[in-house]
Amino acid sequence: MFAVHLLAFYFTKLKEDQIKKVDRFLYHMRLSDETLLDIMARFQAEMEKGLGKDTNPTASVKMLPTFVRAIPDGTENGEFLSLDLGGSKFRVLKVQVSEEGKRNVQMESQFYPTPNEIIRGNGVELFDYVADCLADFMKNKELKHKKLPLGFTFSFPCRQTKLEEGFLLSWTKKFKARGVQDTDVVSRLASAMKKHKDLDVDILALVNDTVGTMMTCAYDDPYCEVGVIIGTGTNACYMEDMSNIDLVEGDEGRMCINTEWGAFGDDGALEDIRTEFDRELDLGSLNPGKQLFEKMISGLYMGELVRLILLKMAKAGLLFGGEKSSALHTKGKIETQHVAAMEKSKEGLANTREILVDLGLEPSEADCIAVQHVCTIVSFRSANLCAAALAAILTRLRENKKLTRLRTTVGMDGTLYKIHPQYPKRLHKVVRKLVPNCDVRFLLSESGSTKGAAMVTAVASRVQAQRKQIDKVLALFQLTREQLDGVQHKMRAELEYGLKRKTHALATVKMLPTYVCGMPDGTEKGKFLALDLGGTNFRVLLVKIRSGRKSVRMYNKIFAIPLEIMQGTGEELFDHIVQCIADFLDYMGLKGAQLPLGFTFSFPCRQTSIDRGTLVGWTKGFKATDCEGEDVVDMLREAIKRRNEFDLDIVAVVNDTVGTMMTCGYEDPNCEIGLIAGTGSNVCYMEEMRNIELVEGDEGKMCINTEWGGFGDNDCIDDIRTQYDKEVDEGSLNPGKQRYEKMTSGMYLGEIVRQILIDLTKQGLLFRGQISERLRTRGIFETKFLSQIESDRLALLQVRRILQQLGLDSTCEDSIVVKEVCGAVSRRAAQLCGAGLAAIVEKRREDQGLEHLKITVGVDGTLYKLHPHFSRVLQETVKELAPRCDVGFMLSEDGSGKGAALITAVAKRLQQPRKEN
Repeated sequence: MFAVHLLAFYFTKLKEDQIKKVDRFLYHMRLSDETLLDIMARFQAEMEKGLGKDTNPTASVKMLPTFVRAIPDGTENGEFLSLDLGGSKFRVLKVQVSEEGKRNVQMESQFYPTPNEIIRGNGVELFDYVADCLADFMKNKELKHKKLPLGFTFSFPCRQTKLEEGFLLSWTKKFKARGVQDTDVVSRLASAMKKHKDLDVDILALVNDTVGTMMTCAYDDPYCEVGVIIGTGTNACYMEDMSNIDLVEGDEGRMCINTEWGAFGDDGALEDIRTEFDRELDLGSLNPGKQLFEKMISGLYMGELVRLILLKMAKAGLLFGGEKSSALHTKGKIETQHVAAMEKSKEGLANTREILVDLGLEPSEADCIAVQHVCTIVSFRSANLCAAALAAILTRLRENKKLTRLRTTVGMDGTLYKIHPQYPKRLHKVVRKLVPNCDVRFLLSESGSTKGAAMVTAVASRVQAQRKQIDKVLALFQLTREQLDGVQHKMRAELEYGLKRKTHALATVKMLPTYVCGMPDGTEKGKFLALDLGGTNFRVLLVKIRSGRKSVRMYNKIFAIPLEIMQGTGEELFDHIVQCIADFLDYMGLKGAQLPLGFTFSFPCRQTSIDRGTLVGWTKGFKATDCEGEDVVDMLREAIKRRNEFDLDIVAVVNDTVGTMMTCGYEDPNCEIGLIAGTGSNVCYMEEMRNIELVEGDEGKMCINTEWGGFGDNDCIDDIRTQYDKEVDEGSLNPGKQRYEKMTSGMYLGEIVRQILIDLTKQGLLFRGQISERLRTRGIFETKFLSQIESDRLALLQVRRILQQLGLDSTCEDSIVVKEVCGAVSRRAAQLCGAGLAAIVEKRREDQGLEHLKITVGVDGTLYKLHPHFSRVLQETVKELAPRCDVGFMLSEDGSGKGAALITAVAKRLQQPRKEN
């Protein structure tokens, strides 16, 4: 028993001694955690360099865009062909992808040899050979009568300009076919296939093997967004945000980047890490100075590195008693499969002895232990370097998503990763140590990159078909110049109908006279009270106007109008208003003051004078009884009398649109139009009295409140109304009414978007075909979300967050489509508004007999103010449709309350001469 213990002790001591000996000899190859973090930071910097347009030419890590923009979502189906060219064998596959409630892939494949005379001969012969093999495969599988999409896995660095085009940068892995470099390999293959008259194949995608690996794994795991190959060569790809890729146009969505990380260090960035053995191996390679990172990692070089180390140790007398064999001197005699065999946990030492004997050596027990440890250090360094670069990619993904913790999957392939007994475990452990804030799953790609090429093709096929359906829907909102001209001419006709006595009753655009007959001239002065009623908040203002200097000071207080008051009796509503006025006067210390008052009342009124207005109908959720058909000024006067605390001179009742025009008119004498583009939509403008048949007198001008929201209620714009507009209209409080407003205003745009999203989801084009309960909820998609989603500064990640707030779990692709839908709906709204406005400015130009008109539009409303593109599109449309009008746009900063005070001041000024007469 003692002898056994003694032997075990001797063996353990021997092992320790040999390991220490090798460690001392190869101390440069042992990388500390600090060194790995440093390499990780260097690789991150190289990625950044490769993504930049200006820095890419000098970057060693080329970061090639692949034009693969989406991963599988499980809805792919159909038959696809796949070719895989890049190794010692060439493979052709037929892949059948079907949904059937679960992801299902069936494959049939055939391998063809790649003889040296083909891969090192002429480029034409190479692609003719590939086409011949494909034709043979299709004949054997009886596929020649079918037109099938094809994905081409081409495992060499290519600069792609689109998914189905790629120019070879350089051959690697023993391939040297002449005349192929810098040419498009897809068109080379297509030309070769044309020689077979019975081949009808569409090449939809050119795919790097790494991308194929990622796509294969992503079909099984939607979290997979990285692909890594550690085999004969090594490379990685991952999904990058488009906004970070300078080399490709567009900021929306993501694209797979083929890093070509094998060339990391070709610019000298890893010189302090490389050893004398790395340099010797590089000098003896086919491509000295190139792919330096790959030469420290991959299967093509690992065995050779071990051979060079063993030879040097033998020469130094540290192994085999200083003896060397001719095999040990022969390049390529130790292969990576030998390294893997020597590192097996149980039979590793026996394998080591056998391999060394085959090399003509006579190893001792100590030699076998030392050689096994050399293999461990070389393969461990490989795994460490791979882990550092992969950790840099994972960190970038996490930072792109602005997450504190990332959950992701890495698709893995390659013979070294698959056959080496310790490699995967080592790699996983180091990656998790370097990125503790990432939960990483490693998924082995069972069917390799060829299935991946078919998956890329299937996704491209799906995206192409879905794009057509989505474009068909978006096309309904794209207005042609002819359609916009039509809207302008029809609006012009409706303006004329509304002004004429005979046709006024039938006109959809009501053209209500406001009895506002003058604009501010700067002589207005005094203190005025203004009321502003038009929504759930009611404002009372004191406005002090100084003459000459155009100086206005305002004091205001906002009061809530509870729902029970909005929908109670008229008497309760006006008593509440008077209570608010009393509170304000008390607050301002003006309880006994006699003040002229202007009343902004933002509901359709038929006026017979500036201080009389009969309510035509409530809008915006108001339902107070006994008000419609009544004079709102009389109702306010009655409520003041009931209160019996103060006496106010109600000089003017004003629509909010008119108030906007007057506010801007005070600053700019050219302002003769008021536009509100907010919750609702309306326009007023100064019309020649001679054109207003509803009012006596031909002299001067009067402001007309168009109430243009009703345009189209007579079906005149039905040619541009979509099914979605009709659904929104039918579900509204006033079906068949305010059709133009329902296509242009903030209250309805979100609802139009919601209807489109529901339809696209039903078609399986969004949200994986799942309509959430939130999406079924009317009014959930507020216009403020459109403004946020369409912001140029907003990354897609933030769009996804907004959609998540709405209970919509969206992919990156979903977010792009939602953004496009919002853009189409809001753009059409702005164009329609612009066409209506063009009709008014052209009318003003013609009425004044001018060749060229200079005019200002005063604007208010949240849609115009807050939406990132609405104002620009509206202005461009007016310019295009009314080229002889120079139209300026002025934002009304102080809203319709100040306007009401100014109208009151103007009315008081105009009253003065009449009183004196």
